[in-house]
Amino acid sequence: MKTRLLSLLISLLVGLAGCGGSSGGNNEPPPPPPPPPPITKAEAFQFLNQSTFGATDAEAQRVINLRYEAWIDDQLQKPASLQLPHIQSLPLPPFMGQLQADRVDIWFRNALHGDDQLRQRVAFALSEIMVVSQIGVLNNRPYSLASYYDMLAENAFGNYRDLIEAVTLHPAMGVYLSMLGNEKPDVENNIRPDENYARELMQLFSIGLVELNQDGSVKLDDRGQPIPTYDQETIEAFAHVYTGWTYAGSPVFREARPTLTNQVIPMQLWPSFHDTGPKTLLNGFVIPAGQMGMQDLADALDNIFNHPNVGPFIAIRLIQRLVTSNPSPGYVSRVAGVFNDNGFGVRGDLGAVVKAILLDDEAQPGVRMDLDGKVKEPLLRLTQLWRVYNATSQSGRYPLNFAYIVFGQGPLQASHVFNFFSPFYAPPGEISDGNLVAPELEISTEYLNTFVTNYMFYQTFALNSTNTQLNEDDVFINFESELALANDVDMLIDSVAGKLLAGQISDTLRNETAGMLALIPDTEAALRVAETIYLIVTSPEYAYQR
Repeated sequence: MKTRLLSLLISLLVGLAGCGGSSGGNNEPPPPPPPPPPITKAEAFQFLNQSTFGATDAEAQRVINLRYEAWIDDQLQKPASLQLPHIQSLPLPPFMGQLQADRVDIWFRNALHGDDQLRQRVAFALSEIMVVSQIGVLNNRPYSLASYYDMLAENAFGNYRDLIEAVTLHPAMGVYLSMLGNEKPDVENNIRPDENYARELMQLFSIGLVELNQDGSVKLDDRGQPIPTYDQETIEAFAHVYTGWTYAGSPVFREARPTLTNQVIPMQLWPSFHDTGPKTLLNGFVIPAGQMGMQDLADALDNIFNHPNVGPFIAIRLIQRLVTSNPSPGYVSRVAGVFNDNGFGVRGDLGAVVKAILLDDEAQPGVRMDLDGKVKEPLLRLTQLWRVYNATSQSGRYPLNFAYIVFGQGPLQASHVFNFFSPFYAPPGEISDGNLVAPELEISTEYLNTFVTNYMFYQTFALNSTNTQLNEDDVFINFESELALANDVDMLIDSVAGKLLAGQISDTLRNETAGMLALIPDTEAALRVAETIYLIVTSPEYAYQR
């Protein structure tokens, strides 16, 4: 009996042990999830072309090693590469406008070599939304423009509310959209507050013309018509808010003059020129009479910042500039949701918004979609080529102040406040018929396409490291590594396509390139390399950003 009882106890204990103890459950931890699949070079290139001024092999390897989120987190901590200190270090020329070439030069240096690639790319995107420009009244203010761009870079990952206040009070914007010197109404002297900035801050920088749902779709009224976000009376009310500001430290309000100092610091309020009357703003919010100008400004900017349109409006603009021209409603809604709340109860966190844009499934789709990607901006086609082939000059300068003529765009060189192209532009035909947009194609004219193609021809065939007759400011590309491959057509094409297309070259482009190379003697190594780079860098495959 004892033996049988002992056997039963042993069996019971073994059984309990097999079941994980007396609880009868399995307490063993579940196996860890499988590691995520490795990031391919093509995927790293796609990500970097969205988040930098051009993918390179070295940076692609960093993305592969760190993975996307860690790479972004690292970039969010990078301090801004600035322009103004460089401009201020230069001797003053006879005409201040001559320093615009130096401003463009330092922009290229930061865009090509700055460690803060993501910050610089987002700053460029913001400069195409909150536009000021060298073309026009600011042509002789390189200090102010450099300062404005630095302000965008420093606020690129900050809070949108802080950004719009910095934009509002910056003298470059004050001059460009005529808020500087704006004064309260004076009926006897026929003075009315200027409405320019009041209109554009709402229309172009924050909420747009019509009410939006969180997914960016237009809200309709009972008659099926879009609901306007504001009317003329709202514009006038905001115009009265933006009265009384001029250059800081100016001895007079009217006819205040810029100095090297006051054009790079926030404008100053003159209370006697500010309208202290009541003002009815968005959604019926009323600023009471008798407030000081700074309080009026704070209330007005809060009123705009808290409008429900801002999230989807900014989401669409930044997605278009970084990832795709036609984001889905779901993509817009997800990013707008992060704008509304970054997960910690904070509204307007631009760092979180940028991160959400780049990590969204639509930014890195596992399966190609008909609408993914966008046309590369012409300037970004150049910067990618220059980054890949270590473009430099003997002087170290990048004197391309005429970029807006050749490429249709340049840093702070738009022809008007509506940017180089409209976010709503749709070329006639298939794109327009499909209710889609392709903003960058608005400047893709026959004239511009010819200029860009000719510049790429000159860059690859003349401005390269084999030319011994270069001037000190000629920006040349270095393709020495390809010269050793020139005798092997396939290896040469693979090398160039690997650097510019992450190796994703179509059979058509490969065959056309190989056919051209077959016409060039293998003794002409530099000519073969230049031809290969030229054909790829002017191809639709290179011009399209996935």
